[in-house]
Amino acid sequence: QVQLIESGGGLVQAGGSLRLSCAASGRTFSTYAMAWFCQAPGKERELVAAISYNSNTYYADSVKGRFTISRDNAKNTAFLQMDSLEPEDTAVYYCAAKRWTYSDRQTSYDYWGRGTQVTVSS
Repeated sequence: QVQLIESGGGLVQAGGSLRLSCAASGRTFSTYAMAWFCQAPGKERELVAAISYNSNTYYADSVKGRFTISRDNAKNTAFLQMDSLEPEDTAVYYCAAKRWTYSDRQTSYDYWGRGTQVTVSS
């Protein structure tokens, strides 16, 4: 069983930055792909960025060049650096984990955090 705890959300002005963290329990973090999903009010949850066990990465088109996903296996933590934030980025951001390589399907992920709110004001 893996527990995921997100942190780092908050209120920021447009153009600002936030760094989300996802701390994972367990000893096998390095074998997991980690992903960040977001869900805005009235919208479906969607994949923002993901990183496989071997550090291959994926980004949604809407965040390419602005967000960076990374991982620190020694600290059992994944990160999402969010720069040049836009009001459209306002959402609850969820961390998710699955074995080995990332997937764009939510149902492929075995573990989920409770989410952290990101609000970008214009």
